This record gives sequence, structure tokens and C-alpha cells, in this order.
Amino acid sequence: QVQVVESGGGLVQAGGSLRLSCVVSGGTFHTYTMGWFRQAPGKERDFVAHISWSGGGTYYTDSVKGRFTISRDNAKNTVYLQMNSLKPEDTAVYFCAASSGLLSIALRSPSKYGYWGQGTQVTVSS
Repeated sequence: QVQVVESGGGLVQAGGSLRLSCVVSGGTFHTYTMGWFRQAPGKERDFVAHISWSGGGTYYTDSVKGRFTISRDNAKNTVYLQMNSLKPEDTAVYFCAASSGLLSIALRSPSKYGYWGQGTQVTVSS
């Protein structure tokens, strides 16, 4: 079965950077739209960014535009989220997810993703 494993979270000061990685095994990674979502305590799971199967298309939620970059390496079955200029409000558990759907507005919804990782904690101190 498909397994999704995130890594790279941690504690960082405001203004700092982190790079999250997500490795997918057991499926056809090169065909998946890949997404990053985040969930703060007591909040819903929110869309952060996603990337098309080829890497040619990306989309970000407004609050991270210009600060975060999503990318993928299909040879390594890995998707990345480079996070710069981190803010305390970025603190959350970050989840990686895979979808068989094509990049679209609809794929900003968690319900469109069939495979999820366990999440990695990102904490930004002020």
C-alpha cells in the first residue's frame, strides 16, 4: 500500500527557515498531485500548497506566498516544502498528502487526497 512519511519539522525562531521532506512509497508517485496541509491546535486542517505531477504547476495559500516553495523530485519519490521567513502563526503540524486528481481548485480540499502522512511538528517561536 501507499506510505507517506514526512520529516524535517522542528523548533525555529521567527524569521528562520525549515525544509520539510515527504517520501512516498508503494504507489505511482510520478502520477500524483502532492499537497502540504497544516493543522494548528483546535483548528481545521488547512491547505498550504500543492504541486502537479510534473512539477510544472504549483499553488499556494495567500499567507505563505513569497515565503514557502513546494518542489518535487520524481526520481526520489519526494516532495519538499521550503519554508523561509517563518512566523509564529506558521506553527502547526504539517501534513503531506497524495492525490490521484489533477491540479485544480478542488484539490485545495483535504478530502481530495487519499494518502496522508503522520505529520511533522513545526514550531516557530517569537
